[in-house]
Amino acid sequence: MARKHPKPIQWLKAIPRRRYLATLAIVFAVLWLALGVAPHDRGTWALENSLAVLLLIFAAAFRRRLLLSRVSYTLIFLFLCFHEIGAHFTYARVPYDDVFRGLFGVGLNDLVGWERNNYDRFVHFLYGLLLAYPVREVFLRVARARGFWGYFLPLDLTMSSSMIFELLEWATAVVFGDGAVDYLGTQGDPWDAHKDMALASLGALLAMSITALLNWHFQRDFTREWVESLRVKNPKPLGEEEAARMMAKRSKRASR
Repeated sequence: MARKHPKPIQWLKAIPRRRYLATLAIVFAVLWLALGVAPHDRGTWALENSLAVLLLIFAAAFRRRLLLSRVSYTLIFLFLCFHEIGAHFTYARVPYDDVFRGLFGVGLNDLVGWERNNYDRFVHFLYGLLLAYPVREVFLRVARARGFWGYFLPLDLTMSSSMIFELLEWATAVVFGDGAVDYLGTQGDPWDAHKDMALASLGALLAMSITALLNWHFQRDFTREWVESLRVKNPKPLGEEEAARMMAKRSKRASR
């Protein structure tokens, strides 16, 4: 009789949660300390790490109230690792092309016809690809999003947060002037912000599409849940009519 081997997801589930999270935290701390030594530009490194620190504080603060899955923590961990590499070298100077040339004898940029350092574009794509699922988990467990909304809302938040980040970059450029050139990493492309947002959106769309396909395959009530999520639950109009109803209720309570 053939011996059954545990599936990868079973291996992951078999690891005690505390030990798994502690391992991710230790590995990231070692990477963060190593890449924090002599970065290309200390000011840019500090700016890049400000949002990462906020994300880690948020995750730690809600760890007991909202403990995410091992998959979500792994995806967050991977994104932060790639982000820290960009923070160390600055995104426009990550030497991926030199590493690729050393391994294969030809530069990646030459191979695909790129004329700029595209590490920043790659990480913006990863922002959507790796973080959309953890965001989906929060929406499902906190807001009880179901069906269509369980896939659309993570995509929507990825797109809007990507836009907010680009606005923060613009504000940083206004405040710091030429000192923010390495932080912005536009490399002379006037459409840099638009392309970054598009890639983040594409990554999130791909992540949610894969998630939907997996759920369609394994979830028996997948179609019914989608149909139910798009059904109108409250037939009464809101706006001025809801305001009138609330004022009428308030007047009735005051008259008692």
